[in-house]
Amino acid sequence: MKAELEKLRGLHWDGEYLHFIEQTLLPHQEKWIMTDDWQVVVDAIRRLAIRGAPAIGVAGAFAAVLAFKKNKDDLNAWNEILEKIEHARPTAVNLSWAVGKIKQSSAGQVGDNLLNTITSQAEQIAIEDEDNCLKIAENGLEVIPPGSRALTHCNAGALVSYGIGTAVGVLRQAFEKGLLKEVYACEARPLGQGARLTMWELHRLKIPCTLLCDSAAGRLMQEGKIDLVMVGADRIAMNGDTANKIGTFNLAVLANRFSIPFYVAAPITTFDLKAKSGENIPIEYRHPEEVRKYGHYKTTEGQSRVYNPAFDITPGELITGIISENNIAYPPYNFS
Repeated sequence: MKAELEKLRGLHWDGEYLHFIEQTLLPHQEKWIMTDDWQVVVDAIRRLAIRGAPAIGVAGAFAAVLAFKKNKDDLNAWNEILEKIEHARPTAVNLSWAVGKIKQSSAGQVGDNLLNTITSQAEQIAIEDEDNCLKIAENGLEVIPPGSRALTHCNAGALVSYGIGTAVGVLRQAFEKGLLKEVYACEARPLGQGARLTMWELHRLKIPCTLLCDSAAGRLMQEGKIDLVMVGADRIAMNGDTANKIGTFNLAVLANRFSIPFYVAAPITTFDLKAKSGENIPIEYRHPEEVRKYGHYKTTEGQSRVYNPAFDITPGELITGIISENNIAYPPYNFS
């Protein structure tokens, strides 16, 4: 597994520089960016060049380290930068969690001691994410019957973490164990992250896979071709309500209609202790051009009004089980 992981990952820290795949160019170009500039990392998070809840948490932690190196003599400026990093994107709680860990570890320290401490903390966040992905995958095997055909939405593989991913990590492990027959992946508007990224990963892993437009999922289930749905999460409330890429709620409703198990796979860092329900989860709304165009091609009139939430909320009662590195939780959910 370790050798395969090295062949397929989206982030790498070498001790001085953060390396990341420019995900907006996939699948046509695999371009790696190497940077020691925190602003480049934050811009990448905002542009979805680095994306996925665990990945932006890791990237945010290393951005904090890079920012400190440029602001050693001005802790006030560094703390202001930490706020900018923390709020680069609003929905995924891992980003604020990771910056919070950096802030906690920095208390009462200055200079090189502070640099060593926050670097060690960021590296620990990355290592733990890698380990937790493997544990999530192992726990997830429990819900994958032999010969399963799974549906996933958006992208929740190696590109969204420092490890093998969350939902796709489970499916990857299930395929390697001979349990998984095929994966269906939705396109996932507005940026086609399923079409561009999940299919790219699945082909690299040689997992049999089929792409479908989001609106075809109901027909696919109606034909009896799906045994389970497996998705990731950007934030999970204490009652199990879950924020994930827009369209996830639709799939949960359809899965419920056809009695298909619907699972969420996510690390504990994605659980928000302050959110009692989905009503407390902030939803990011993105630029209209992401819907007016697909890649570089316009798909509608240039001034068409656009409704473009990046996420929706799936109620906990529609989720069969939530898989974390600790266990599999089942409803009724009460994570407090």
